[in-house]
Amino acid sequence: MARHYLDNASTVPLRPEAVIALRDWLEVGAADPGRLHQEGRVVRIGIETAREQVADLLGAQPRQVVFTASGTEAINAAVWGATRARPGAVVLCAAVEHSAVRDASARAAPNETLPVDGRGRIELDGLDAALARHASSRPALVHCQWANHEVGTVQPVREVVVRCREAGVPVHVDAASACGHLPTDLEELGADLVSVSAHKLGGPAGVGALWIRPGLRIEPLLVGGQQERARRAGFENAAAIVSFGAAAAALSADHGARLAAEALADRRLVGDLLAAATAVDGVALVGDPDPDGRVPHIVCLGVAGVEAEPVVIGLDKAGIAVHSGSACSSESLEPSPVLVAMGVDASRSLRLSVGWANTDADVAAFGRAFQEVVEGLRSLRA
Repeated sequence: MARHYLDNASTVPLRPEAVIALRDWLEVGAADPGRLHQEGRVVRIGIETAREQVADLLGAQPRQVVFTASGTEAINAAVWGATRARPGAVVLCAAVEHSAVRDASARAAPNETLPVDGRGRIELDGLDAALARHASSRPALVHCQWANHEVGTVQPVREVVVRCREAGVPVHVDAASACGHLPTDLEELGADLVSVSAHKLGGPAGVGALWIRPGLRIEPLLVGGQQERARRAGFENAAAIVSFGAAAAALSADHGARLAAEALADRRLVGDLLAAATAVDGVALVGDPDPDGRVPHIVCLGVAGVEAEPVVIGLDKAGIAVHSGSACSSESLEPSPVLVAMGVDASRSLRLSVGWANTDADVAAFGRAFQEVVEGLRSLRA
């Protein structure tokens, strides 16, 4: 049976360019990039070339890009550095943020939850009120994801950055679900810290990056070496870093024409998936109904009359991989806090997400299977 992968928001298959770079680099041989001998210099050149490639995709200067072992580590490093700079100060964080953001913040400092609307978007009035309440003590950090990982909602990230800068409060932006899917000009954005993850855009798992605003100095999360200009200790995973760079370079080719073309193709495929899904009675979009208010590759559905977990299982049996926010469909025993914050029944939500490898055949396969699975489950319930 042919398989149809519609869970790219979880992880994107390795791009061919990333596969080639990873395979070729494994043949280079091991060497310490901190050494002066030729072997060390070869590895150093590979890492610095990748840094330039990632920076180019981000719209940033290479010196501001710090490689990490994952997007999660990048988030933890941002939280650690910001909260160590202002011990005891509150962190402002919406419930729709990724668990890595929420958990790292809760462990490091007192937290206050920012309100969101029914589309999962941060309410700017609520942010203004929170900044005013803490004007005298100033929060240690405000989090604002660029785009939501469950429903695809694009946050008012520029407005949040402007408000926080006026209040003298640093901002961390989790760009994992946006980078590689939307243009991300970090120099123009003006945030203080931005985290990204390679496997969310077609690079390898086990590598990410933290962008640090020029002039900002934060205490490193990992110590014990001078790697990454003393901003992140630990022997560099050169193979993964080089592969990450290759994926980034593929997306930024021709001044971002590849990224724009993929976003256009993704939006069309998602539109076709949404049309096929909502042709079934009792299925509705969750999140922003305006396609421009969502990242191009993610759509979330509410499915009335049946829990999402058996829909996921039924589609999997039909050869289609999707994701749900229901409790038993992920590593967590709790429903998605994103959907709970939006007032959505997480047990009946279904997330579809596409990527560079998807085609019309995947949409057609979903359309053939979805109605049969849902109506079959509803008949059993009846």
